[in-house]
Parts: sequence; C-alpha cells; structure tokens
Amino acid sequence: MPQLAIPNAYFYRDLGLDTTEEWIRSRTGIVTRRRADVAAGETTSSMATDAARQCIERAGITADDIDGVLLATITPDQGVNASACQVQEKLGASRAWAFDLVAACSGYVFGLAQATAMIRSGMARRILVIGAETMSSILDYRDRNTCIIFGDGAGASLVEAADEGGLELVDFAMHSSGKGASLLTVPAGGSVLPPSQATLDARLHYVKQDGRAVFKHAVTNISKVTTEVLEANGLTADDVDLVIPHQANIRIIEACSRKLKVPMERIAVTVDQWANTTAATIPTTLDWVLTDQPDRIKSGDTVVFTTFGAGFTWGSALLRA
Repeated sequence: MPQLAIPNAYFYRDLGLDTTEEWIRSRTGIVTRRRADVAAGETTSSMATDAARQCIERAGITADDIDGVLLATITPDQGVNASACQVQEKLGASRAWAFDLVAACSGYVFGLAQATAMIRSGMARRILVIGAETMSSILDYRDRNTCIIFGDGAGASLVEAADEGGLELVDFAMHSSGKGASLLTVPAGGSVLPPSQATLDARLHYVKQDGRAVFKHAVTNISKVTTEVLEANGLTADDVDLVIPHQANIRIIEACSRKLKVPMERIAVTVDQWANTTAATIPTTLDWVLTDQPDRIKSGDTVVFTTFGAGFTWGSALLRA
C-alpha cells in the first residue's frame, strides 16, 4: 500500500468540505486511506509491480516462471497501453503475456476466474492476478459523497496448477448488468464523451454515483451471488469460515452480514484503514488476513470472496484452504 496516509480530517479541516469525523465514520467505517505519491513516481503500475514482486518472492519463484500477468484496474497509467504490460516489463517477466481487465470493484474476482479457466484448460501454469488502483486520480475533491470513500493501493495473487498448498479455487459465480451503468460511472474520457474543454469544465472526468441506489443493488446482489456459489456446491452460510468481501463501506458489509446470516466475526474488514480501493480491496484484505491474522484461515476452511462494482458487475469465488 502507498505510504501516504490521508485521515478523515483532511476533508473537513484541509479541504473545508461540509462533513465531520462522525459523519464519515458512521456512514463508511473509514478512519484513514492511502494515496499514491504521483510526484514521487507512484502509479497504478508501480504499485502493482511492488505487490507482484512480494507475491513472487513469497511463492519462491522467479519472474521467468510467470506465464501471464492479468491486471484488474479502472485507473491505468495510460488510456491505450495496458498497465499490465508495464508490470510485466518492470518485473522482467519476459515470457509472460499481459493484459488489463476492466470490471471495476469486481475486477479481481473476475480476474481469478479468468486465470483459473486458463490454467485448467492448459493454456498457462502460473498467472499473476493483480488488483491495483489510483482512485485519487479520478476523484472530485469538491464532492464529499465520493471523494471520502476511496483510496489507492494494490494487491497480487499467484494462481497456479498445484497439488497442494495455498487456497484452492473451487468455483465462481459472476454476473453483469449494463442497466446500472449510469448509477456509478466516470461520464467522460471515453469515445462517447472524449476529453474537451466542455467535459473538463463540467467535471465529468471524475467518479459520479447515486449512493443510495448503489447501496441497494450492492447488498442485494452480493447476498444473492454469495448464496448462489454456496448452493451450487452444496453449502450454506453456516459452512463458511471466512468471508472476504469487497470493502465498499461498512454499512454494505454489515447489511450483507445480516442478509446472509454470517456474523461479522467471520467477515474480514479493512475498510477502516484503507477505504475502498476498488479492484484492490479483496487481494489486500486477503494479504492482511494471511500476514496479520494467520490463524484466521485454517486447513480445511471454506473461504468466500464476494464483490459488487460499477458496470454493474458482481461475483463470488469459493475457496478451500
């Protein structure tokens, strides 16, 4: 994660936004978030590369052992060149193909599914799946309803064919619906509204969302897709030892907890320290669990990743330790 920490006070004390510590914490659960130091060269690809290097080192392999780099992000370094290619170059993974995947907050789970399918088909043996975002680059710091929610960061996982060790990826459930596109989006910057003075003046290159509508869709669809992947494998919520959800905000997580009847004690929460890092929330939370709470996942445990994001996109992954 970036070293630069941004406390809630930055928004009401430094920016003068109409908000308070109590308002931010009660509605989001966020205490602080990290921001990339762009002036020091910290970008989506550099954070992704750092996360990937740590992942490779822990796995005891080299960059030459990597067949592919799959980077989930909505904030690439550039609009044309895939940031995954920059990661591949910086790692020195000369054998690997690389591409970006765009599925917003669901990107990491969708990336895991893509990597798993490619490995099971024999197309690859080892794939790095990375979620990385510089959300600070697309936030409107005049809009308290969006700018307080997000943070920057990156997390990486190695998906490989193996007989033992690590978390086994058992199954996935994924869905999308373009009907909700206007409820959470960055309106300009694409081919429909290319950059112009008019789009800049209208501040259309920043995240816009209908918070209440997104909340309802998120709670409903996260709960449904989690139940879907469990039922497809003959399981119920009682069989789940740990849920690692997308860290959108604490109210969504708590509402899903009630709806799924999974107590908060069995749900990993990092939104308080890193905020919503979009595609990076699940891999960074997984890393936090494995490094800071290593006894939380035991051999034989059932783990679920579950997420909802712009698009709309939503999905769950079922894993077994």
